[in-house]
Amino acid sequence: MKDKEKTTFRKIEYHKKESFYLIIRGLEVGVAAGLVSVFYRFLLTNAESLLLRAADFAKESTLKCIIWFIILVLMGFSVAKIIKWEPMSSGSGIPQVSGEIKGNLTQCWWRVILAKIAGGTLSILGGLSLGREGPSIQLGAMAGKGAAIITKADKTSELRMISCGGGAGLAAAFNAPLAGVMFMLEEIHRTIDKSIICMGIVACITADFVSKIFFGQDNIFSYETANIPLRYYWLLLILGALLGISGCGYNIIMSKGQDIFKKLNKIPASFKMIAVFITGGLAALFIPEITGGGHEMVVLLLKSKPEISVLIFLLIAKFLFSVISFGSGAPGGIFFPLLILGTYIGAIYANIFIPLFNLDESLWQEFVVISMAGMFASIVRAPLTGIILVFEMTGNLESLLPLATVSLISYAVANLFGVNPIYETLLEKILSSNPKKPEFHNENEKVLKTYVIPVGSPLNNKAIMDIDWGRHCLVVSIDRNDVSITPKGETMLKEGDELAILVSQRHFSKDSERLEKIING
Repeated sequence: MKDKEKTTFRKIEYHKKESFYLIIRGLEVGVAAGLVSVFYRFLLTNAESLLLRAADFAKESTLKCIIWFIILVLMGFSVAKIIKWEPMSSGSGIPQVSGEIKGNLTQCWWRVILAKIAGGTLSILGGLSLGREGPSIQLGAMAGKGAAIITKADKTSELRMISCGGGAGLAAAFNAPLAGVMFMLEEIHRTIDKSIICMGIVACITADFVSKIFFGQDNIFSYETANIPLRYYWLLLILGALLGISGCGYNIIMSKGQDIFKKLNKIPASFKMIAVFITGGLAALFIPEITGGGHEMVVLLLKSKPEISVLIFLLIAKFLFSVISFGSGAPGGIFFPLLILGTYIGAIYANIFIPLFNLDESLWQEFVVISMAGMFASIVRAPLTGIILVFEMTGNLESLLPLATVSLISYAVANLFGVNPIYETLLEKILSSNPKKPEFHNENEKVLKTYVIPVGSPLNNKAIMDIDWGRHCLVVSIDRNDVSITPKGETMLKEGDELAILVSQRHFSKDSERLEKIING
């Protein structure tokens, strides 16, 4: 009992060594997540190159084409077996990370890493339209969890390291440390926590540094900015609305695609996966632009100006093949492919409106890039992450105003239609197919959760004793204007207060969800 009390009270001690401890943990996570993500990025980069060489090989003769498709069948069969061995390795991986942070899921970190790397590499080698970024987030999160388990961290630190590992994985995948931190706060952790911010910044910067050691310091994309005249900013409002509607359609169809594959339950999973891999092989032979994550598709737009008919064809082909690839459950993400769809919508939009209003042709690339952020905002509902991500990928700060304009309009329109964000929908599907409650190593251990009372919260000007926190939750600290307050029953809560609450691990998922509703209203 004494050991449990020590573990619990150690969580609520604020002392001078706290920041140093978080920095050390951040370094551990950053190195682990960075190395795993870099290794995965290296394998996928080479897999994409090998895919193109294999397609050229298959075109040489009928015999070689038959050999290529036999290999595709074997790869599809292998990926199906990998997913059966470790179901949590399927799909993007971001919903799985969110589910674990919320206490709804638990993952075996080393099995997920092995399965994700093997399955993801084979999927790209097979020509599937999947990205490395979502898997990199899951790999980074699992690397963080592995570091926590190996160093025997408590459950609070473990959850923090999973969150920060996810952000570090994104930072390593895109060379975007600020986007990694923002994604961690906006999509994974979904609350402002000073400890998470401190650890996350260190982890993301470290992972980005590790990535740049191997891949250099160049931006993912480079283009020259052209300023959109202020009198034509209304075009950005229309573009934002268009991307918001497109994002809603994307979420609905992508979800339906998964449902269709699930309904084909009479067909063995290995047969379905083999069929998808054969489709990927055909795409590599005839439309190689739509295979893989789609990096080359963006390069094509930034270096040339295809006809609108070509743009429409590639947009539709990439989207439909992405639905098939992701619906199959193959290890791989939609993070980068959805950005690609945004660029093509922007290119089509520019093709129409630039000549219509006699605008400068150099605005073509501007519309392409800002549409990337707008599409992300509508599909994921993380506009700040989208803005920062595109800025860091291009290294161009001058486009910040149009980026923000399009992203926020797209985000607002998508919310107006009431379609759930894609990763939230995917998490619900995972939980519905995995109703079993996750098991914890030590269910008696408490988890320290931090919440900031937002403006308009129903807790504002309420006494602690007047709030039903639940039997398994205890408010242990209040930070107000950088001053720590010892909570008492009559203590009045204020907007902006940072609450530290101990939550029972056994009831963690339900209590965390209830606390968010109580605090946010």
